[in-house]
Amino acid sequence: MALMAQDTTPLVLNVARGERELVCPAEPTPQELKPLSDIDDQEGLRFQMPGIMFYRFDPSMEGKDPVKVIKDALAKALVFFYPYAGRLVEGPKRKLIVDCNGEGVPFIEAEADATLEDFGDEIHPPFPLEDLLYDIPGTNGILGTPLLIAQVTRLRCGGFIVAIRGNHVIADGTGVMQLMNAVGELGRGFTTLSIPPVWDRERLTTKESTNVTFSHPEYDQHEEVDQHHSDNDQANLVQQSFLFGPSELAALRCHVPPYIEQFSTFDILSASLWRCRTIALGLAPEEEVRLLFAVNARNKFNPPLAKGYYENACAFPAVCARASDICHNSVEYILDLIRSTKKEVNEEYMRSIMNLMIKNDRPAFTVRQTYVVSDLRHLGFADVDFGWGKPIYGGPASNGSVPDASFFITFKNKKGEAMIMVPISLPPTIMDVFVKELRAMIDF
Repeated sequence: MALMAQDTTPLVLNVARGERELVCPAEPTPQELKPLSDIDDQEGLRFQMPGIMFYRFDPSMEGKDPVKVIKDALAKALVFFYPYAGRLVEGPKRKLIVDCNGEGVPFIEAEADATLEDFGDEIHPPFPLEDLLYDIPGTNGILGTPLLIAQVTRLRCGGFIVAIRGNHVIADGTGVMQLMNAVGELGRGFTTLSIPPVWDRERLTTKESTNVTFSHPEYDQHEEVDQHHSDNDQANLVQQSFLFGPSELAALRCHVPPYIEQFSTFDILSASLWRCRTIALGLAPEEEVRLLFAVNARNKFNPPLAKGYYENACAFPAVCARASDICHNSVEYILDLIRSTKKEVNEEYMRSIMNLMIKNDRPAFTVRQTYVVSDLRHLGFADVDFGWGKPIYGGPASNGSVPDASFFITFKNKKGEAMIMVPISLPPTIMDVFVKELRAMIDF
């Protein structure tokens, strides 16, 4: 199995930062209050989401400064995406509202005494994020803080790194990448955007009904366990990045009988990782475990949400089972659970979530024995071109706000072969068992 060893000695960077400045929209924008939707402002999305992109030197861009190009393009993009230049306020019943005041996006210019080669033959998480994205004091909260922060770090080789941190409540991954691709287009000289942004959050806001028509175990609250979250001691985690190419994925598919209906790569990988992880955790047989996965619901509405809708439009349905059923049944059994759960997500399901948010004061996602998987391969990270070509790595900068989450990231190895990278965080002894189980599934 292609397995990237945990890098226990992360790269130490010598970074010199300039003064941070606020990038405001390049032209006057509406000063107004814009409420978020009932999908946007749920408790489980009230966190900051970092992303990062690495770029090589391009001789055709000789004499052009990526810092200036990106900063100017961001100011132009904020004319179209002007809510991003505002700040959040809270209305009655914890309703989040964007105060579109044009205050701006903090932007940091930096220089690193390093080259792309210093990051290794294959660039992958984890990254020295504290160097590549300035953690501006007092900005980690949700209210009154910037909705986006950007740092552009020039490298000695002429390459550069763009790191961003977005507030998840204003946009999901698809939405953030729509903004960054807009910055890229404007940086390359476009005067209009190929996908103009659409607000239209009223469509995902509940009107009067508070009928919760589906069960939503993804929001079950287990206070006595959630507060202590005994799954993973966060201070005692190792992160390893696992690579899955055509041969590894083919081996995993061999565990599913060929005569049954085809399952997606995402489903196969999610089921296999959840099974190995559940075995590794060594839970009591009757313990309930959950798999949460992101489902983009943009096309589940009638009519579908506009292509430029950049807000949160994902559901996170939960597959629930006893630990023993996940450990002792075949992958096919888990795949059937995933498929039936995924089929539930439609417009009515999304409206049921909106109603649940209003009825139960925006509950958080459950964390008790929960594993979250999210497929980021098609968001557009790998396509953001500011004029220097596409990034050699583009994706999340960390494993998110919880250790029990895995992102599926597009990755090219040094031979140029396309693979799926999945960072996993677990305590060391549990990680050892996880790796053993995953190897057994691939090398059987």
